Amino acid sequence: MSSPPSSLIENYLREASFWHVANIGWGCKLDPKLISTLIERWRPKTHTFHLPYGKCIITLEDVQLQLGLAVDGSVLTGSVQSAD
Repeated sequence: MSSPPSSLIENYLREASFWHVANIGWGCKLDPKLISTLIERWRPKTHTFHLPYGKCIITLEDVQLQLGLAVDGSVLTGSVQSAD
């Protein structure tokens, strides 16, 4: 990620409890070897990672727990229009 989210949308992201998610990866170094290994072991047909100890499935609940997403509020839906 090259820069944090625009200050123009910060209040909207905060109101939706999504600000911290929008900042994931900012200032974080990724390990290219780890990413390559995960890509090599990913099986798109089954949506699983095939690892030496067995299969690993990443669920939406896993993502929710890892990212600290709030899932107890109202659903946020709608369309977005951008001048860019």
